[in-house]
Amino acid sequence: MGPWRCLLLLPLLAPALRAQQQHFMEYVERRLTLLEERISQWHDQSSRYSTELRDFKNQVLGMLEAAEKEREAMRAEAESAAVRVDRLEREVDYLETQNPAPPCVEVDETLMDKQVATAKQRKNEKYTKLTDCSDTIASVRAMKILKRFGSASGLWTKDAAGSSEKIYVFDGTANDTVYVFPRMREFTLFSATRKAARIKLPYPWVGTGHLVYDGHLYYIRQQGPSFQVIKFNLANKTVVDSSVFPAEEQIPVFGLSPSTYIEVSADEEGLWAIYATKEDEKNMCLAKLDPASLDIEQMWDTPCPRENAEGAFVVCGALHVVYNTRLPSRARVQCVFDVSGTLAPEDASLVYFPKRYGSHASLKYSPRERQIYAWDDGYQIIYRMEMKKKLEV
Repeated sequence: MGPWRCLLLLPLLAPALRAQQQHFMEYVERRLTLLEERISQWHDQSSRYSTELRDFKNQVLGMLEAAEKEREAMRAEAESAAVRVDRLEREVDYLETQNPAPPCVEVDETLMDKQVATAKQRKNEKYTKLTDCSDTIASVRAMKILKRFGSASGLWTKDAAGSSEKIYVFDGTANDTVYVFPRMREFTLFSATRKAARIKLPYPWVGTGHLVYDGHLYYIRQQGPSFQVIKFNLANKTVVDSSVFPAEEQIPVFGLSPSTYIEVSADEEGLWAIYATKEDEKNMCLAKLDPASLDIEQMWDTPCPRENAEGAFVVCGALHVVYNTRLPSRARVQCVFDVSGTLAPEDASLVYFPKRYGSHASLKYSPRERQIYAWDDGYQIIYRMEMKKKLEV
């Protein structure tokens, strides 16, 4: 086609091209309008969401402020309740001091002399065992440190004869208030004495040689130069009986525990008392106690020295004395005295305790659990014992 023909067709094609351009422009305008509408819709939604988020934030802040006010109010109420509880405890202690337990019965001196004479007559006799217990300690199987509670010296224990799970805590070597926790869990978890019941004794104790046995507390009271064993009923909070210990010129029984003059111990055979006198000030003495009447059934002189002794306990009728040094080291059972003569001292196992913080202030053997409750520089420790037969030693 020649150039002249193209020039002739241009006038005919121009309207069609303009129509296409017009349609294209209209299409672009529609698309832009739709896009603008969507942008406007998104802006409106974003603005609404921002408003809702701001309102929600303000609502949450208001709830947090209200919760903080309630927490402060509850804390104030708890503090007020604690103050009231402390005041109530002081009032109860005051009432107990105004209404003390009945005083102990005066000791008949004639009867006392007769008991001393009877005990001396049976001194160092061979003991006839009440049970068939023939075990002895082989080693310390395990040690568990429960917590740190109270002062450097004290005593904690369970009932050595009953089934109660209560924990009895004697803080210090001269006090009159016993703390009682319902179970081991409460004693372990709570450090405050507010969680414990309190028993105020009619007379203060001395030393750390006390014992809980069959629902009764047997504790030592010093009265001038003499010492009394007080039998205290834990259920009705009264003194059941008391007895002046039939030993003259007593001295501290353990060289490393100068505040303890009598150590009351329990084993499978019953109650025992470990003590020392000036008559034989180098070694300890042992006595069998009647838990009902507090009479001395029999007495023995033992070969166990007082020097460097920190504590002692009885297992199956055999006295086990624990020794240490004045500088903290490993405690060890180094002297064993069997009242029945079944176990010779030289045949007994040399038992070592794991090295701890200092020397033990108290060691309480539990015959029903075969473990020892120890107090070491304010730490409460349980030693689980490995036992074996005496004949197998």
